[in-house]
Amino acid sequence: MEDLLTLEHLTSLVLLIMLQAVLGLDNLLYISIASKQAPEKDQARVRTIGIAWAIVLRIVLLFLLLQLIQWFQNPWFVIADNSYLTGSFNFHSIIVLIGGVFIMYTALKEIWHMMYFDPALEKSSGGTKSVTQVILLIIVMNLVFSFDSILGAMALTDEFWVMATAIVVGGLLMIWLSGRVTAFLKKNRLYEVLGLFILFIVGIMLLSEGGHLAHINVFGNPITPMTKTTFYFVITVLILIDIVQSKYQKNLKRSGEKH
Repeated sequence: MEDLLTLEHLTSLVLLIMLQAVLGLDNLLYISIASKQAPEKDQARVRTIGIAWAIVLRIVLLFLLLQLIQWFQNPWFVIADNSYLTGSFNFHSIIVLIGGVFIMYTALKEIWHMMYFDPALEKSSGGTKSVTQVILLIIVMNLVFSFDSILGAMALTDEFWVMATAIVVGGLLMIWLSGRVTAFLKKNRLYEVLGLFILFIVGIMLLSEGGHLAHINVFGNPITPMTKTTFYFVITVLILIDIVQSKYQKNLKRSGEKH
């Protein structure tokens, strides 16, 4: 027991929990938006069950990655011998690319829905998907988002219990925060637009990362991944634009009322 609870292992555990929290922000936003597609009375249960199953499957994925890391990294198929598109696709890159496309599709579909929003219709429908469908969506997208955090964990430590504990703690934090994020978005409906555009950028980030992992070249130009620094800078700019625009609209409204 003393060999397990060393300062090195405890330090790695704290770092991994922080890593899970930081890398889970975009995942948390997706869960909050996706859960809205379930009937309102089931949304909290959907988030809890989806994340709980995702925790279990993340630990299974961690075990598989530790045992079969070479299988995940070996190319499944290669596109070559042309000047338009080349690439070497392994399991990791395929999952990330599919996840990026799906997230961009989800964000664009919800943005389109907002442009032709009918409150009466939405209230009567009470959700567009079944509980099972939404839970499966949350589980699958959790696994897509988990690759980076698991590979990052494997770079910090080789102790399975440390990585598994960090995954469980990170998942429990996500369950606790998901309800609060969803409640905030319900009270501040206009922030949903900001959240969807952030989700769209997450999709772009995953596509660029998947393209880099697959060594994709388009017309001889390699795909380079969007760095976390660039991602957070773009998110900060979007949030600042939203804050300034909201303040400006309030000032215009106040000025109009005075005249």
